[in-house]
Amino acid sequence: MLFPTRARAGSAPAAQPAHAPFAATLVTFVATALLATGQLYGVIPLLGAMGREWHAPASALTWMASAFGLGYAAGFLVFGPLSDRFGRRPIIVTGIAATAVTTALVALSSGLGMAIALRVLQGVTTAAFAPVAFTYIAERAEPRHRPTLLSAVIGAFLASAVFGQLAAQGIAAVAGWRAVFTVFAVAFALVAAALRRVMLPGRPATTGSPLDAYRAMPGLLANRRLIPLYLATPVVLGSFVALYTGLALTGAAGGAAALLTLRAAALPAILAIPFVTPVLQRVPGARRATGAMTLSAVSAALIGLTHPGTLGLALLLNAFVAGVGLTAPALIETIGGRAGAARGTAVSLFTFILFVGASVGPQVAGALSAHGLSVLAYVLAALLALGATLTLTARR
Repeated sequence: MLFPTRARAGSAPAAQPAHAPFAATLVTFVATALLATGQLYGVIPLLGAMGREWHAPASALTWMASAFGLGYAAGFLVFGPLSDRFGRRPIIVTGIAATAVTTALVALSSGLGMAIALRVLQGVTTAAFAPVAFTYIAERAEPRHRPTLLSAVIGAFLASAVFGQLAAQGIAAVAGWRAVFTVFAVAFALVAAALRRVMLPGRPATTGSPLDAYRAMPGLLANRRLIPLYLATPVVLGSFVALYTGLALTGAAGGAAALLTLRAAALPAILAIPFVTPVLQRVPGARRATGAMTLSAVSAALIGLTHPGTLGLALLLNAFVAGVGLTAPALIETIGGRAGAARGTAVSLFTFILFVGASVGPQVAGALSAHGLSVLAYVLAALLALGATLTLTARR
């Protein structure tokens, strides 16, 4: 790992660091976010080809997705606190460079067991980006650009559900499933180089023991100003993944092509989020989170109540996704602002809980989809309403 060097004794104090360049940071962080979370979804179109090659049942192949998700969530608890100790840029650049290697190794898998183990490792190294990137933006971006950057990165995480599958489908159709991971490995190497060039160097946020960040976790989880926000967090991506999984399991969206079309139909909302967020910047983060979760809750309830056709469903999904995309940066802003010097650790906990919720989402959909999309939509609406209530209490 690349560690920052210590200042020489007697040297002049370092000048106040400049703000991160807006356009370059936006492009590189969005590209990295699409690649990173795209690994969770990109394997889905490849499961059939993998199963045929390894003669494995579909039930076993689903672990190719779950294994990455487990490693991804666990890695958040490692890299965010480490970035408090060693600095943001060294952690992100080293982690993404390592991801280029772990992604290439998946392409060399000789069997399903080996591939699952490598997918866990790939998830862990990929996790170096998200929590540290959020903290870096909060610390180094110009204040007026922070909401836009946060929203753009969150939007890229959501858009990766479409990007990852489309990219994997296209590459696999031409060169096979192993080529997908090879191409992604090259892409990770390129963005690692870009991140090293674009991100500002900086001294570590803390100078104590690396364990200090982990010792701060119990206190953060017991902080009465943070508890409601952390409790509301799993609903954000959990509801997003559950609803789209439910669309597939219930057949309400039609076939696979129709489902992919509906996912793509939500892209206008995702693309609009970075432009809308600066307009809402004057509204306190907890209040924005309450309003955004309420928007998603109402949209989910209307999906269950109205049984809309394809066009109506696409419109309601846009509103639902807009709510999700606006909630996450508002929660990051609020949690980071209330965590003080433990900002990196607090954001890591947020990201961990966020993606644990995403991992639980398919299980919720699997348990409720047998009763139809309406029942699932009503349950998600209730959970989102509960989340909105929690963020409302956090304002106090």
